Amino acid sequence: MQRVLVVHPAVKNFIRKWQLDEHLTLYLLAIVVGALGGYGAVFFRFLIKAAQYLFYQNSEEFLTFFQTVPFYLKLLLPVVGGLAAGLLIRWGGEKARGHGVPELIEAVVLRGGRISWRTAAARISASAITIGSGGSVGREGPIIHLGSFLGSAVAQLLRQARDRERILMSCGAAAGISATFHAPITGMLFAVELLLGDFALASFSPVVLASVTAATVSGLHLGKLPAFVVPVFQVQSLWEYAVYPVLGCISGLVAVVFINCLYFCQDRFESLKIPAWLKPGLGGLLLGAMLLLAPQVFGVGYGAINLALLNQMDLVLMASLLFAKILATSMSLGSGAAGGILAPSLFIGAMTGGSFAYFAAYWLPFPVSSASSYALIGMGAVVAGCTQAPVTAILLTFELCNQSQIIIPVLAAAIVSTITASLLKHGSIYSLKLLRRGIDVSGGREQNILRTIRVGEVMVRDIQSVVESAPMAVVLDLFNKFDLSCLTVVNSKGQLVGVISFHDISGLAAAEEMQQLLIARDLVNPEVARLFPTDSLKTALDKLEREKAAQLPVVSEDGTNKLVGLVQERDVLAAYERELELRWQDLG
Repeated sequence: MQRVLVVHPAVKNFIRKWQLDEHLTLYLLAIVVGALGGYGAVFFRFLIKAAQYLFYQNSEEFLTFFQTVPFYLKLLLPVVGGLAAGLLIRWGGEKARGHGVPELIEAVVLRGGRISWRTAAARISASAITIGSGGSVGREGPIIHLGSFLGSAVAQLLRQARDRERILMSCGAAAGISATFHAPITGMLFAVELLLGDFALASFSPVVLASVTAATVSGLHLGKLPAFVVPVFQVQSLWEYAVYPVLGCISGLVAVVFINCLYFCQDRFESLKIPAWLKPGLGGLLLGAMLLLAPQVFGVGYGAINLALLNQMDLVLMASLLFAKILATSMSLGSGAAGGILAPSLFIGAMTGGSFAYFAAYWLPFPVSSASSYALIGMGAVVAGCTQAPVTAILLTFELCNQSQIIIPVLAAAIVSTITASLLKHGSIYSLKLLRRGIDVSGGREQNILRTIRVGEVMVRDIQSVVESAPMAVVLDLFNKFDLSCLTVVNSKGQLVGVISFHDISGLAAAEEMQQLLIARDLVNPEVARLFPTDSLKTALDKLEREKAAQLPVVSEDGTNKLVGLVQERDVLAAYERELELRWQDLG
């Protein structure tokens, strides 16, 4: 159960005395969250450097000193880091492992934007140790999580309404992305497109303020330069505009390979019959073996990306690192370690675009841009395919290079990549983790709560039915006696024949001669929709709405069509309200 922060009486008195306009208050809180998120990003960057220094006695880019590290330390230090991270994750709980953004989406959709401090502390510390020891993961995921937690904490401290908690948590996520890449527009779009899913002005404006504030804070302490060494982007021929969608298609395929490999490794590690906290250590051992051959996959991999953007890699190396990074990240995150997924996606995209440029230059009859230019486009395209958030990917690429001529090429590649990936894979690299747990975030919080409750839990079992041979007079008597709107009809074996609606037979009620001639089977509607006890309340509500009915019969699932109960719309809504109330009580 999550502990809710208690507001000090002095804070309450201050708020009452200086009561501000509702929207202005939210904007000020967004700025506060943005500043906290910016400082959180700065803190986490130094935390990674401290962890790396602890392991390697050097906090610089790994490629600058990897040759001085003995081979046995390259092999063993990731194991030690994995074991330490595993213990921290064990303390923080299941939601502290993996790449983290799916848990944030779940918190926004199902839990009103609340994050456990214990989960946040475990994820942040475990991620720093994972990256510092060599884990092939990104730093943006933990920074987003830290920013989101700070937004959630501010909302709880000041007892904000539930919708504001969601907004402030999303402000923290935007601050994390903005501070990581010094890309305020990307941070804003990431929070709105992936977390909130709401472009309304009331949600959009605070996120903008938080994102810009975080970029300002990180710029003051870390500098305002882009995260990467960015080349000058040039289009050598108009024919190249026909090539960019091809790169987009290939990037979409690469994104699907990455997603499949990640979750394949996760399934394989989960099937191992060893304690969960040991698995990141095993992943670290496999990663250490890879570091002996490909030191470029160490940590976030920004050094290798910069080499690709400076045209300092050949085709063989880039193609090799493309698959090496997919495997290294899949092993790190699949084993249960903590870290981000966006930096690996950028790495894989850079290698994809750079490799594609070499093939294009060899096969195409017209001049093409340099490998570094295609590496930039590949970064945006693979991110778009992985996240299925093309707007965020396009703006991230633009803000990284700040060159307007890249917009059309990366737009073409990112859109095609998203379409390709979505056709081949249902769900993004983020949402797929939730889909595998039965949570479909596309429907929102209400839809997911309804999906978790079964019809058998709320159906009425003691119901009034009539056999199909009963005279109409008996049917009318049951309607009057029990004040029913509809009546289920069964045969002698208890199997459902159909339903009689009082509205349909009300015109015959005054005709006494018809009451003697007709029986229940003559009045029944046999085409009525049926439910099963294992159906979700979401399915039940959809069928009730489609049939424009207040109740529907429930039949057995053994194929006998035996009537076992009745589901009423009011019971479905009551069950939803109870479950929603219980979830909020658990959070409190």
